[in-house]
Amino acid sequence: MVECLGCYRNDLSVTSLSQHLSKTKDARCNAVLTASRTNLRIPSPPPYNDVDAQNLEDGLFQPFDEEPQEPHDKSSSNEENTAEEPKWEPPVQEDNGDIPGSKLDDPMDDNSTDRETRQHVESYGSSINDAEKPYSPFSSRMDWEIAQWAKLHGPTSTAFSDLLSIGGVSECLNLSYKNSRELNSIINKQLPGHPKFHREQIIVAGEPFDIYYRDVMECIKELYGDPDFADYLVFTPEHHYTDDNKTVQLYSDMHTGTWWWNSQKKLDKQWPGATVIPVVISTNKTQVTTFHNKTAYPVYPTIGNIPKEICRKPSRHAHVLLAYLPTTCLEHITNKASCRRSTANLYHACMAHVLLPLENAGLDGLAMHSGDGISCHCHPLFACFVGDYPKQVLTSAIKTTECPKCDIPPNELESSTAAFEIRDLNNVLDALATTDVRDLKFIQACRDAGIKPVVHPFWERLPYANIFQAITPNILHQLYQGLALPAPPRVSGAEHAQICCFILSIIIDARLPSNLSSVHLLHAVHGLLDFLYLAQYPCHSSGTLSLLNEALALFHDNKQIFVDLSIQNHFNFPKLHATRHYISMIRLYGTMDNYNTEYTERLHIDLAKDAYHTTNHKDEFAQMTQWLKRKEKIIHHEKFIHARAVSFQHLISDYGATYFREALTQYVVQQNHLDKPLSHRRLEDLAANVLLPFHSVAVYHKIKWLSVDSRGHGDPLVMVDSVHVKPHRTGTRQQNDALPARFDTALINDSTGQSVGVEVYNNLHFAGYRVYVHLPLTCDKLSDLDVLHQYWSGGPPSRRGAE
Repeated sequence: MVECLGCYRNDLSVTSLSQHLSKTKDARCNAVLTASRTNLRIPSPPPYNDVDAQNLEDGLFQPFDEEPQEPHDKSSSNEENTAEEPKWEPPVQEDNGDIPGSKLDDPMDDNSTDRETRQHVESYGSSINDAEKPYSPFSSRMDWEIAQWAKLHGPTSTAFSDLLSIGGVSECLNLSYKNSRELNSIINKQLPGHPKFHREQIIVAGEPFDIYYRDVMECIKELYGDPDFADYLVFTPEHHYTDDNKTVQLYSDMHTGTWWWNSQKKLDKQWPGATVIPVVISTNKTQVTTFHNKTAYPVYPTIGNIPKEICRKPSRHAHVLLAYLPTTCLEHITNKASCRRSTANLYHACMAHVLLPLENAGLDGLAMHSGDGISCHCHPLFACFVGDYPKQVLTSAIKTTECPKCDIPPNELESSTAAFEIRDLNNVLDALATTDVRDLKFIQACRDAGIKPVVHPFWERLPYANIFQAITPNILHQLYQGLALPAPPRVSGAEHAQICCFILSIIIDARLPSNLSSVHLLHAVHGLLDFLYLAQYPCHSSGTLSLLNEALALFHDNKQIFVDLSIQNHFNFPKLHATRHYISMIRLYGTMDNYNTEYTERLHIDLAKDAYHTTNHKDEFAQMTQWLKRKEKIIHHEKFIHARAVSFQHLISDYGATYFREALTQYVVQQNHLDKPLSHRRLEDLAANVLLPFHSVAVYHKIKWLSVDSRGHGDPLVMVDSVHVKPHRTGTRQQNDALPARFDTALINDSTGQSVGVEVYNNLHFAGYRVYVHLPLTCDKLSDLDVLHQYWSGGPPSRRGAE
């Protein structure tokens, strides 16, 4: 028996004590009940704070006025496949406050300054006015779902306002807004959001042009700190092998390539244990209208720490919109040479301004928190640039018809054996340093270095960056649209892939003119298709890279047939030569699906085209950024609602976890007495005195078992099995869409038995899951084990034999 701390009644069991406290009218007992639910000894999280970027003093940025920051890493390798020192290994992260490495904040430490922001959901919820309401700031579920539909799938703002203006509609639905303006006000003022957009103006030859951008560091922090990615983030480089002798190396995600390995070595010399954040920048101009030739110029960043399986899914939001660059062609500049030079300088000026925060952050690093609360000393480094050939030329500042990566002459691009070297970054930087001397000397220095006279390209001062390495292959534009076959305009990548599936069967029986043999044609197409499909492997080994080289050689050995058929006069074009860089780039950055333009081309629909169609086509970019900001807030709030904590009372009524509070208090006691066994009576007595500093918990509705082999390889997102835990959901009056409750049964291994045969244990129990929860880290009574499986419903665990 246990004793009530209010009325000192001592004839109560654990169950009857809970019922006594909830039903009694004694003020002393009510005080005990209230204290058990509200006795928080940890300060609440601070409000969500949207950090604004530094505004420039005069609103007209001039990124060329600042002095170059040193040191720039001129020791960056000019070779694509730099040899590593075999004895170096990534440092082991140690719990040492003097080393800026990975460290887990101790939830038991009252002096931890970052503990208040460990839980993203709690921090987000603290910024909403009434966090106790499930759908706050919206009044009800219907109020929220209508707002969500209006902003993600609904009609125009005017049509939505006209709908709500129909008499009785807003009142019948009990909405907290009566038109689009009021809904926008709720979203703008009461929902926290992603990094804000800023608008700056550039004047070129007397004409002003606008750039809309976000703080790139805030975008990187948003991606790195997203709770959805916390379980999948990669922090250290790795070498994967197929055998114990390490003779065959594997390449898949970016952390398996040599770039990350080499960058980690350089950082460890100054910042031991620092975490590399590879920044991947993708940009491409896209047309947002069918007619009138209206275009947008979005820039999308992501980070290489997020696995490619996530980045390739637009629904996971692993890419963010960083900026809209000016799309002008500078028609007011009549001189064509001056116009081309001004266009290049405008592009680099805008990109330099947007990526400026990466300079100091890459050199000195900064503390960043992942979604699970772990703090690391991170260095965001520019790793890859993803774009088509015109953007590669513009970014690397080389001349058209030349390779943006190496120094091969334009008249030898078709050769499969001509020697080449990666462009010397040090020579290029020395030429760019003469920009302040004299114009003619600067132009001559750039010509000698093999680049155009661009004033301070954006990559000039980015630490540890080599733009000629960072230019990545492009399967969509280089292979499908460049080499595979000529196609009419506006053919998508998926349609190109479908054409490639049957093109070989079309030409296999084709009769060639002048009685030419079709053998060479079949071999050339065969080699090109083999190269295309091999290049898209999600995992490469030393063997598959050899096959890739053989397929390319097969095409080169038979490509003369296209000249004989007058299909092609020559093969001196950069897209063909780019295939010679594929193998070295796979070794540097992992497989091609780490930097595929198909992913960001899909983003044009959501973040450019759809955004444009919501505007009135006047000053459209200001409206587009506002629309995107509201859309992101709605998506963010949807994640928060799904991860919202459920009160103990709802766990009892909706999930059937009748004795959840009793089970939780006994679990806390067990975790604090791991060194000695407790009898059932002693366990109940100690649990009765546990005061929980919270009265709600985060609930998960699905548990997944993922596929990983014994070496830790495999696809971590392939689900092998799952357990579902979902309460009953009522339907609407109009539709019969009610869903019954689902509580799966599973075999539980309580880790107390021993093996009695091949994978057979005597400690397995059948159990029905009622709820799967994650305990708040603000409870300093809990140990490090903060996950509880609560699978009983008929009584407390001491009476059911559950552990």
